[in-house]
Amino acid sequence: MLNLLKRKKQGDEESNGSSVPAKAGFFSRLKTGLAKTRASFTAGIANILLGKKTLDDDLIETIETQLLTADVGIDATEQLIKALTQKLARKELTDPAAVLQALQNEMKAILQPCQVPLTIPSSQTPFVILVVGINGSGKTTTIGKIAHYLQEQDKKVLLAAGDTFRAAAIEQLQIWGERNQIPVIAQQPGADTAAVIYDALESAKTRKIDVLLADTAGRLHTQGHLMEELKKVKRVVAKLDATAPHEVLLVLDASIGQNALNQALQFHSSIGVSGIAITKLDGTAKGGIIFAIAKQLKLPIRFIGVGEAIDDLRPFIADDFVAALFEAEA
Repeated sequence: MLNLLKRKKQGDEESNGSSVPAKAGFFSRLKTGLAKTRASFTAGIANILLGKKTLDDDLIETIETQLLTADVGIDATEQLIKALTQKLARKELTDPAAVLQALQNEMKAILQPCQVPLTIPSSQTPFVILVVGINGSGKTTTIGKIAHYLQEQDKKVLLAAGDTFRAAAIEQLQIWGERNQIPVIAQQPGADTAAVIYDALESAKTRKIDVLLADTAGRLHTQGHLMEELKKVKRVVAKLDATAPHEVLLVLDASIGQNALNQALQFHSSIGVSGIAITKLDGTAKGGIIFAIAKQLKLPIRFIGVGEAIDDLRPFIADDFVAALFEAEA
């Protein structure tokens, strides 16, 4: 955890453009993927702490500003600053390294309750995952990557091309199906989404599929009529299986910062989200949004994405995320 301070002191700043070998472990890729967030956030805090001989309220206020700038959000920032202030008052923080350690621990405390991996019970097949989100969030690509992840766990997977508004989305899902050798249930563009997913569930039952991953059309969280369509999909699917869908997975684009939180609140309010996948963490300095989402929603963060490769979407591990953010060792 102290690597960042040491490197700053030595003037050895890590370049944002550093590359990681293709076969590097996911923790290394996570560190690389969070480079932009680290540069604007933890590196900034390290600069603030560097050379400080005394710890005072002005320092805590400066850290607070840095947290808000990194899209950590008001609620999460207040929790972090309150904890640091209390420790400072109790004389528990005696040097910059102690502040950095305390901050890291408190950030883990926010994220750890949301570290709930997606589990597929063998007693519940087919397990239906309804994937929702706005256009451009990486929804269809995320489905392809999750399908690959599930295959690695020896699950039989079926895809449903429920985004019938865009012919490109249907084609994209079919490409993912071919790549992973997974069947795809699709109809013509403009077909009824609920009908497509209903047919896919029927097929999944017949084929004894373990997991049905259903795509849906991207929509803005403010489009009420499209939210009603998602409710219709849930009603129709429940006619075949009263317990389905078993997961409503919301895909969020980290690069849009606080707007991602607003989307999550609206989707959850409208249709009931049971899990979140956060994508595009590698292309943004706004990775701090994960703390705002965790603090306000307290929903399981199932997956995070830090690259375009098929295995760059992995289950969320809170300690690894914070460690990578602070350039700590695994």
